[in-house]
Amino acid sequence: MDQNNISEAVLPLEKFIAYRLNQAAEKVSQRFALEYKKRYGMTRPEWRTLATIGQFGNITAKEICQHSSMHKTKVSRAIFTLEQRRWLKRTVDQNDRRVEHLELTTQGQKAYMELSDVARTFQDQIYGALGAANTSALETSLEAIETLIDPQ
Repeated sequence: MDQNNISEAVLPLEKFIAYRLNQAAEKVSQRFALEYKKRYGMTRPEWRTLATIGQFGNITAKEICQHSSMHKTKVSRAIFTLEQRRWLKRTVDQNDRRVEHLELTTQGQKAYMELSDVARTFQDQIYGALGAANTSALETSLEAIETLIDPQ
């Protein structure tokens, strides 16, 4: 391949959709992480685990992994830390003792509610900066990509 063909074959990473989506998501996640780190000293897996349990209520670690796309090791560590904070409780499944159901304690619910409010405010700020038309276009585009990639 000569130099001209190589130049034409080069894919600028910053123009590749997977890279751009990842970069945008990472920057937004890092910015929001400042909020839960400042308030509670939490890691991203801890926040996502707390948020998932808060959203669904009674849930298993396996279900958290599936919903959040986090590796089981990260979820397991997050569960351990949240349990140490007394933010969640485990209940052994009566039909399968290998399975544990997780629920937030009163303290965990309080932290979840506070951080949910912070998350809504954070999201509203981003959507406000984007404007209604761009927010709608973003939501529509993300849904289209998700459906295209994982049509369920």
